[in-house]
Amino acid sequence: MADLIIVSDEAAVRTVRMNRPEKKNALTAVMYDAMAAAIEDYGRTASLRCLLIGGAPGAFCAGNDLNDFLAAAMGTGGLGKEVVRFLHALPRCEKPLVAAVGGLAIGVGTTMLLHCDHVVASSEAQLSTPFVGLGLLPEAASSLLAPRRMGHTRAFSLLVMGRKLSATDAKDAGLVNTVVAPGEVEAEALKAAREIAALPAEAVAISRRLMRGAPDEIIARMDEEVELYKQRIKSAEARAAFEAFLTRKR
Repeated sequence: MADLIIVSDEAAVRTVRMNRPEKKNALTAVMYDAMAAAIEDYGRTASLRCLLIGGAPGAFCAGNDLNDFLAAAMGTGGLGKEVVRFLHALPRCEKPLVAAVGGLAIGVGTTMLLHCDHVVASSEAQLSTPFVGLGLLPEAASSLLAPRRMGHTRAFSLLVMGRKLSATDAKDAGLVNTVVAPGEVEAEALKAAREIAALPAEAVAISRRLMRGAPDEIIARMDEEVELYKQRIKSAEARAAFEAFLTRKR
């Protein structure tokens, strides 16, 4: 299972790669835990100055694994400690995060980008958050961060209405820095990560902290979302939405 998340260090850049292409990098509890551990360790390792989150060609991350969703809906309760550990690791990280979005980004595949400092996306990338359509609600503090970044109307369209964003629309909305051809995503993201890593580390950390503020508010919103999620996933509305979704898939 360890190869589902590949962690590699090259000079001052750590790459954390989701490696489940046959499932479009849908995240399992094991994968969430491994990613959280890699981010936490990155924060403690002085020689590492930038972290790059990547996926597979054509799919950055398809969100939560459906089986995990169903297990929660059946009564195991909420998002799970591994998911919460990963979500908390993002705002608690005091060093820069870069993402290489090579394609599909669904659910947490989109909301984790709100915690990244630089995002490179393929021109074929599509971002979407189908939470409300499944009777659930946004996570990863996206209910706080997306309206701040995009404005209320764009955030409502994405988070509540579940409308997809193209790479160009995501750039216009401030979620993506650079849009490149599909074959150039990894190289462009690594170039940015190396550029960041070459800057004076303390100056970067201080500047980043001033720009982002303390993580307390973000973590508090995450925890609020997690508690509400526990209620929503067991609701009749969510169960009906899941059943309708599964019926469409059969």
